[in-house]
Amino acid sequence: MEMFGNQGRQLQAEDIVEYKTYMCVICGYVYDEEQGAPDDGLAPGTLWKDVPDTWKCPDCEATKTDFELIEI
Repeated sequence: MEMFGNQGRQLQAEDIVEYKTYMCVICGYVYDEEQGAPDDGLAPGTLWKDVPDTWKCPDCEATKTDFELIEI
């Protein structure tokens, strides 16, 4: 089965994004790349690597280094 994107072209492997989730080890807040954190300035689809180092957990203000990759 062929899959086509919005522009009518066939999707390539590099077009498929596997979103990940990260959890704050201090308070348990979960950042989901697919959902982002729009209320905190991170649009849906913002990958963890693109989250600014100055960003802080919206629940406890822990730094980005206080988050760990998790599988849900």
